[in-house]
Amino acid sequence: MAKMIHAMIRVIDLDASLIFYKQALDLEIAERLDFDGFSLVYLRNHENDMELELTCNEGTTEPYTHGTGYGHIAVAVDDLEAEHQKLAELKYNPAEIKEFFREGVLLAKFFFVQDPDGYKIEFLQRHGRYQ
Repeated sequence: MAKMIHAMIRVIDLDASLIFYKQALDLEIAERLDFDGFSLVYLRNHENDMELELTCNEGTTEPYTHGTGYGHIAVAVDDLEAEHQKLAELKYNPAEIKEFFREGVLLAKFFFVQDPDGYKIEFLQRHGRYQ
């Protein structure tokens, strides 16, 4: 059986991304591998087995395109309103909190925020399948 171990995104400003992911998701550097021309930085916290890999290629100045295939990564949190307020105070401009119902039953309560490279992150209140 396969086990998901990380997802990778390319970033332009590694320092800005590290600050964002620490402040927004409490992710710490698990390992940093610097090579000639690029760096790989693996982020995680105590909640996760899976890591987020940030790849930073030296000399890249133009924003990466996300194409039509990338949607978002999602995280589950205990207090959605507190996370939303924290991100707003940090000036990360989270979108409004929304509720999604199916057949009259709350399926999800969530909001989106974008990282410094424009990748969307969905914050979901721990509920139902979103644990």
